Amino acid sequence: MASVRGFSKNIPFIRQQFLALLGNTSASVKFICIVVLCSYFLSFSDEAVRVLSVTPGYLLPPVFWIWTAFTYCFLEIHFWEVCVDIITVGLCGKLIEPLWGALEMMTFFAVVNMGVAVLSAFFYLILYVCTFNTDLLFSVHIHGLAGYIAGVSVAVKQIMPDHMLVKTPLGKLTNRNIPLSVFFMSLIFWLIGLLEGTYPTMFLSGLLISWNYLRFYQYHSNGTRVHEFLVRIGICRRTVRKFDMAAAPTGITISLPGIDPHDMERRRLEQIALKALSERLSKVEPQPTTPVSWEQDQSKLPSAPSTSQAVAIAMPSDDTPVKPAVTSPAPANKMITVEAELAKT
Repeated sequence: MASVRGFSKNIPFIRQQFLALLGNTSASVKFICIVVLCSYFLSFSDEAVRVLSVTPGYLLPPVFWIWTAFTYCFLEIHFWEVCVDIITVGLCGKLIEPLWGALEMMTFFAVVNMGVAVLSAFFYLILYVCTFNTDLLFSVHIHGLAGYIAGVSVAVKQIMPDHMLVKTPLGKLTNRNIPLSVFFMSLIFWLIGLLEGTYPTMFLSGLLISWNYLRFYQYHSNGTRVHEFLVRIGICRRTVRKFDMAAAPTGITISLPGIDPHDMERRRLEQIALKALSERLSKVEPQPTTPVSWEQDQSKLPSAPSTSQAVAIAMPSDDTPVKPAVTSPAPANKMITVEAELAKT
């Protein structure tokens, strides 16, 4: 009685946490959570469990109940499993949906759950072939989101960086250790009777299906692994991307394969320095130069000293006596010398 009163007191807090978990998620996440919660009430009917869950003998021919591959994941028998499913889907909407988008998340949900249904049924068929126990085909009911929980753990392992969650005496537990750790824990709980045998089977199937889908079939910016394989063997062509550098904002650095980033940084700094130098030189105004004529240029040259002397000789007439007369040297500026004549020419 006291436990019931304690639980009733915590109902508002639990409701607040669930609303905060599903507050900013998409409509698809809320739809999955509501359907899982409502399907829990159908688990009290044995006929509903038989019709909605995957029974290996009924999924395979000749009965072929194909709709159970779509409905089994929404059916849970225990309420704690319903809470785990809702929390897992809510965290998926918080962590994975913003990166992938709602469409890719629903695609992942459908692929993993359908793959888990087929692979788990095939596993029980192999067990039947080995043991010839018909209960493995018609008494086993596969239901719940255990396979999808395994797929979410694989997706978180691949998307999120390596982060330490718990430090134990045996070592550090990171998000990369979650998938296998939960699988071995489910095996231990099955051995001690806390879980049904279908839970480890579905979880292992979910690990395999999700890993193969995320590894080979999920579409990325560079295509899928299958597309890359087809490109290598020559069936498909490699995707060619074009970038308009004129419309690209400044400050973006594009790294090309085969080029050292340090060399690119050095070249970028050189270009910036050359651009700054050219702008500084363009701002300097050139000084005006006046034309100088040839005559002015020649006038600036020092005149060569005149070394020649002019001698005037008076010719005597017949009436006057001959008197030799020697005149003083004529000024250099009044005489036309040979050097001046050569300079003019």
